[in-house]
Amino acid sequence: MPGRQSEGECRMKQVKIAPSILAADFARLGEEAQAAEQAGADRLHLDIMDGRFVPNISFGPVVVRALRQVTRLPLEAHLMIAEPERYLAEFAQAGAGTIIVHQEASLHLERTLSQIKALGLRAGVALNPATPLVLLEEVIAELDLLLIMTVNPGFGGQKFITGMLSKIERARALLAKDSLSCELEVDGGINAQTASRAAAAGAEVLVIGTAVFKHPGGIPAALRAVLPAGGRF
Repeated sequence: MPGRQSEGECRMKQVKIAPSILAADFARLGEEAQAAEQAGADRLHLDIMDGRFVPNISFGPVVVRALRQVTRLPLEAHLMIAEPERYLAEFAQAGAGTIIVHQEASLHLERTLSQIKALGLRAGVALNPATPLVLLEEVIAELDLLLIMTVNPGFGGQKFITGMLSKIERARALLAKDSLSCELEVDGGINAQTASRAAAAGAEVLVIGTAVFKHPGGIPAALRAVLPAGGRF
């Protein structure tokens, strides 16, 4: 009879990969999304940028809708935009299953989270590297997902900020203290070298862009490099 698994072993199995299509080849976006699905990705992470909240512009609901037609993977829309509450319904209609807003961009955060849930979607909040966890104290119980940024948002290919490892650990402890079911996701600079460190700190979902879509061996090889030992950290 198999022995009982430790808490650490159980958690290792739960680490998920969310490729960020910001790093994909947009001339072959549908193919890239399908390749990520076939390679074993758990969901797709969609970085929505408006040139105001972050110094870059990416895409909007039209691309989300197009992706919804070509993949069965869950889509999470990461709204790096000012006044995200104005666009929630559009992204819901486009096919997003989770909407993540930034604490720094939403003046009435509790109201925004309630609006996301009223649309039947999972509600997430992202924190920039300099934003302390304490600012989520009043809404943490309402979250389905907490996203810790390990780079300053706006551009792909940035270097992982190692100082954020302690923040991931503190976020994990905060969620565990009240036995919250909220997922802990990490985004920024995740690759074969940093993935294990983020997972060891408590991350359950890893957003990976450049290391997946720009890997010289292709997307399947990229996921094998990031998920050692049969997908366990």
